[in-house]
Amino acid sequence: VALARAIVGNPKIIFFDEPTTGLDPIMTNTINKLIREIVETMEVTALTITHDISSVEEIADNVAILEGGRIQWEGKPKKLRESKDPYVYQFINGETKGPIKMI
Repeated sequence: VALARAIVGNPKIIFFDEPTTGLDPIMTNTINKLIREIVETMEVTALTITHDISSVEEIADNVAILEGGRIQWEGKPKKLRESKDPYVYQFINGETKGPIKMI
């Protein structure tokens, strides 16, 4: 319902905040495909905030990883796993040791 409400006014930008959190893999895939379809058919920009790297790889054209309020890395999703950046490595691999401080 929230998504229908968001697209009814033909927006230029749609914000998604953790759109797949708590969903099973099948529903996650469904939502990811829906986001891509909306972006392509409505020709809108989607800004998605997520920690789900598999979703990022499915829906993103460009990626920015934030840490401490700053962009630590930006680029294409395909380059995430190739990055030598320690912030990227720690985040996408779920490492507890690295430059991202654990609470």
